[in-house]
Amino acid sequence: MKGTILIVDDERNQREILGSILASEGYGTLLAGSGQEALDALEHENVDLVLTDLVMPGMTGEDLIDAILAKTPGTPIILNSAYGTIQTAVEAIKRGAFYYFEKPVDRARLLIIIERAIENLRLKESHRALSERLFPGALPVIGDHPAIREIKRILPRIARSDAIVLLTGESGTGKEVVARNIHSLSGRSGAPFLAVNCASLPDSLFESELFGHERGAFTGAVRREIGLFEAAKGGTLLLDEIAEVRPETQAKLLRALQDGEIRRVGGKENITVDVRIIAATNRDLEEEVKGGRFRADLFYRLNILKLFLPPLRERISDIPALAGHFLARHGEKGFPPVREITKEAMRLMMRYPWPGNIRELSSAIERAVVLAEEGEIGPADLPSELREETEVQSRTRFAHPSGPSRNRSGAGEGEEGVPGVPDLPPGGVDFEKLEERLLRQSVERSRGVHTRGAELLKMSYKTYIYRLKKFGIIPP
Repeated sequence: MKGTILIVDDERNQREILGSILASEGYGTLLAGSGQEALDALEHENVDLVLTDLVMPGMTGEDLIDAILAKTPGTPIILNSAYGTIQTAVEAIKRGAFYYFEKPVDRARLLIIIERAIENLRLKESHRALSERLFPGALPVIGDHPAIREIKRILPRIARSDAIVLLTGESGTGKEVVARNIHSLSGRSGAPFLAVNCASLPDSLFESELFGHERGAFTGAVRREIGLFEAAKGGTLLLDEIAEVRPETQAKLLRALQDGEIRRVGGKENITVDVRIIAATNRDLEEEVKGGRFRADLFYRLNILKLFLPPLRERISDIPALAGHFLARHGEKGFPPVREITKEAMRLMMRYPWPGNIRELSSAIERAVVLAEEGEIGPADLPSELREETEVQSRTRFAHPSGPSRNRSGAGEGEEGVPGVPDLPPGGVDFEKLEERLLRQSVERSRGVHTRGAELLKMSYKTYIYRLKKFGIIPP
């Protein structure tokens, strides 16, 4: 059997016709007349794909997508409707649907898309199993954002080479996870994978940590010590936060990368090293070069295979899969064990900008598991700043000049000290500009005291600072 497909449609004839077509092509089928019936079926059956109608009484197809991805992240979902528009299709894909069809569905096209969706699912499962087998404990690269899809597509080819890889992106976006996957898929997987955070090492010890030292090289060097380049022999060395390496050490690092040789601190002989280098940074190295803070020749040596990992706020549709992964990792820590994330909690997570990216999401899920009751994560179990941020977004989104009258200072009557909502244009609302204006007013009224500004907008301090940086109101 090619796979099991759950068909959800409130019209009996429609779901039976689809079921007949798919059964004749070798698929197992399950039929459900409503969203709730579909969820009940998923509780007891293993399903490879869900094919659902959009407009149904009770739970809509969009609600069903949210519920399925909250329970079983990664399940391919195909949406079809007789009432669709381009905007409907876009929203469906944003929610995590694999594809969208308008009724009547073309049989040949439907079968091709289903085959591709299930093949994609099988490839993901195979890649995850291979990663676990080659490098136990390595986390999979999760997500379906175009940039993430491209990274997963080329990872095996990158792994086959020994070329230097430069990983860029904000802190917490998963750069070390990608580095570990490169190592686990490479011919070096049986040798060590070592990682060092360049920002955490004091300047006086950095060179010794990388290259090692001889006895008596400096005060406290009572014996010879090998450095990370030698300790990772035959394996992979991740130089995280590479932009923090001081200029003097950059020159020695460049020589090591070019010649494949190092010299221990206090030593007189060059030592040949066999190690693959992966560098990572949350800074723009080209700007660092222009500013004279990073050597241009070292940058060009590192910039061979460059991979950018987008921030989580730009890949919102990946949140259900990521949250499900972290729930599987942390869920057993709960008492009783936590198995689910409610639809309301998932909606909050998908509205939050996640300034700490995937690392923050993992911590939020781990925290929620500890606090959750009755085996599921609800909104109350999520961090307070997450709930506060989404509340601020809601107030900004639905603000309208038909509300409280505005005085000349911009504050509404009875809202003393709280920045007023600017008038909205008759042609529509630009929420980005609206939010930026509110933030700038809060800075002006608080005279730059950000704790006060956060209070005015009823935000947590952390969220307030993040929003100010996002709009360039204060430097990043």
